[in-house]
Parts: sequence; C-alpha cells; structure tokens
Amino acid sequence: MPHGTDLPARYAVFGHPISHSLSPAIHRLFGEQCGITLEYTAIDVAPEAFADTVRRFLARAHGANVTLPHKAAAFALAQERSAAASRAGSANVLTRLADGRLLAHNTDGAGLVRDLTGRQQCALQGSRVLLLGAGGAARGVAWELLDAGVEELTIVNRTPDTAAALAGALGVTRARARYWQDLDELGSFDLIVHATSAGVLGQALALPPSLATSQTVGYDLSYGSGAQSFLAWARAAGARAACDGLGMLVEQAADAFALWHGRRPETDPVYAHLRATLA
Repeated sequence: MPHGTDLPARYAVFGHPISHSLSPAIHRLFGEQCGITLEYTAIDVAPEAFADTVRRFLARAHGANVTLPHKAAAFALAQERSAAASRAGSANVLTRLADGRLLAHNTDGAGLVRDLTGRQQCALQGSRVLLLGAGGAARGVAWELLDAGVEELTIVNRTPDTAAALAGALGVTRARARYWQDLDELGSFDLIVHATSAGVLGQALALPPSLATSQTVGYDLSYGSGAQSFLAWARAAGARAACDGLGMLVEQAADAFALWHGRRPETDPVYAHLRATLA
C-alpha cells in the first residue's frame, strides 16, 4: 500500500461544487498508466461540514485533493505542512501519514510553472509578469513564479490592500502591488496570469489591450467556461498564446499522485486525452 500504510487505496477530491471536477478522470488515467488500482471519487461538501467530513474520510483512506472553497480550511486542518503550503497559506493535497497525522501540501504553483515552461513554452527567467488577483489562487502560485526567475511580478487586485499584503508577504523588491485603475499605465507584460474569480462568477472582464503584445502569453488558472472571458480578451489583444488552466490541473495532480504513490506519471497523454474530450 502507498507509503507503507495498511490503508486502502482510496482517494477523493473535496469541493463545493464539485460535479465539474476532472480529478477523478485524471487519477484514473494516472493509475492505469502506472498499473495502480485505486478508488478516487468526488465529494461535494459545504464549508461548515468540511473538517468533519474530511477527517472521517481520511480515517479510512490515504489522501485527498482539495479545491475551492476549502483550500484554506485544508491547510488549517493539517498537523504538518509543506513549505509550499505554508507559503501559500492553503493546501490542495492532504495525506494521512503512518501515525495518523495529516500532511498538507500545495502543488498548484509547481503545476503552473511546469505547464508554462514545458507545454506552453513560456520562458519565465527574466520575464515581466502581471498577476491579476491576490486571493487564494494567486497566493498558491506567486512564490513559484518568483522561484522560476521572474524578474518583475506586478500584482493587481480590485481590493488594493489584498494585493499589497501579498506583495509584502513575498518579501522581495521584484514583487510589487499596483492599483486596478492603473492597468492602462503599466505597459505590456511577457506573461499575464488571471487568478480572479470574475470568469467563474460570470462577471465581465475589462482589461486594456496595451497589457499584451504579440509575444505575451495569457494564462487563466481556471478551465472550461470560467476561463473564456479572459481567453477572449487575450486573443483580441493580440497575445501570442491564450491558455486555460487544464495543463496546470494535470501537472498539479501528477505531483499529488507522486506524493501518494512514489511515482510521477506522464502527463502529456492525459492532457491530450482531456483536451480532446473537452473539445
């Protein structure tokens, strides 16, 4: 059994809502690829019931993924936290250790960087990056972008204090906060990462076209219908590429799979399968 425990190979993803999740399909494909038989389900749980529901599940299972709106609660629930989770203040992976304690980890940032530098061929070293949003999704990726060599990370959020707090937490002069109303004065960026909830909530996204050039990569952390507003803007602004977060989803899932099973699966076949399915 994984990690030397006698727990069954049961896993789940917790969210609210969760019916749209691709995680069960992703982990099923990973298991088939690696010859590992596992059970992976999607569990919808309201915030007030999250802690008790996860504790009961992990009493008889090895691990769980966590998505919106539970990532901060997952971090708080754990007795041990990885450096990535501690920096982000949130977790998308919970693992039951052999002694029964819960380990929180965050694979979102690493998944984004791997998708950008590999599949999307976006060079991060020395780049100028705009991060739209400063909530949990943005916090989950900001440190890894800096670790990847981003020269300048500009954080813009509709609530300025939240952007300033994230820039301050990053603790480097390469990261700075700016006001949303100043977007048309910031010039263009090599990479624009959209991490607000606007698309998911169906809200209009008005951004100045001056942010993008023919060399810019626009990347929305969400996928499906929630990403379409930003992707449409990026294409209209003339960006080199407009990418949704499907690749990030697959990459972060592979990191979780490796934590649980000691082997990282090949992600390209799974990504291609899901992309064709969604198309």
